[in-house]
Amino acid sequence: MAPLSAPQGRRIGAETVADLAARVHALRLADDVLSGGDLIEPAFRALHAGVRLHREAAFSERTGRALLVQIGELAQIAGWIASDAGRHSDAERAYTLGISAARQAGDRPLVANLAGSLAYQHSNTGREREGIDLAHAAVDEAGPDAPPKTRALFLDRVAWAHAKAGEARSAIQALGAAHDALGSADTDDAPAWAYWVTQAELEVMDARAYTELRRPLRAVPLLEDVLGRYDATHTREVALYRSWLAVALADANEPERAVEEAHRTIDVSGDLTSTRTSERVRVVLTRLRAYDDLPEVRDLMNAHGHLLLI
Repeated sequence: MAPLSAPQGRRIGAETVADLAARVHALRLADDVLSGGDLIEPAFRALHAGVRLHREAAFSERTGRALLVQIGELAQIAGWIASDAGRHSDAERAYTLGISAARQAGDRPLVANLAGSLAYQHSNTGREREGIDLAHAAVDEAGPDAPPKTRALFLDRVAWAHAKAGEARSAIQALGAAHDALGSADTDDAPAWAYWVTQAELEVMDARAYTELRRPLRAVPLLEDVLGRYDATHTREVALYRSWLAVALADANEPERAVEEAHRTIDVSGDLTSTRTSERVRVVLTRLRAYDDLPEVRDLMNAHGHLLLI
């Protein structure tokens, strides 16, 4: 792919911004099937190229705003990829840069997407209270008139933040509000970056939240249903969802089935360069230690217990 650049002071227009937008969407689609470690370098090269364009090129006010939007979108996917690769400081810097660009462009749903993405990282890295506060701020930033798909996404991040903090009532209320928001989507006015927000994805978040809240009777059927029809090419997501199913089965006192899912999780995630999947494997193995009197669990630990040390 040719470098995206312009000699200092050269005027750019809609074609250059469209090229940048195509690169952003290509990264999103690549993230569906590849892991953070595979994509972090091209993602940050593209982000730095977009920032250079804004700093060095000349453009109209309209083109400048469109360029800022694409920088914000690039920052979001670059941050997401960095977080998956375990580069949390890089991810936070990217999200912060993107919030600034989106705010300058006046794109409130994009500001909310970036803030919600950072909230999600906080929730997953031991900063649960910051995650809750920022997830709620993202919903407020987007406002009640945000496209329904985006509002559903932001509310799902609120639900996850509360679930990670063990706040069941608030989490379940937010899950319901997310479904209500998506159900009101009678127009296709959502931005391109919300393409993946579907009923199935909301059900995945329901199941993950119920697993975190130790409610396996709700989580297990949802995860089994989703995995039964999920796109197998999305390997990282399949590994992640199987990891939650393994934990939920363990919580439901079904350790033999949990071991089966643990093996599947490890097999699927073996070649992934994703810190998230590695962490989830450790969570599953740690949870199954409670059943170490079972031969199936002992065999699992003999084969894969070393993963707890990585």
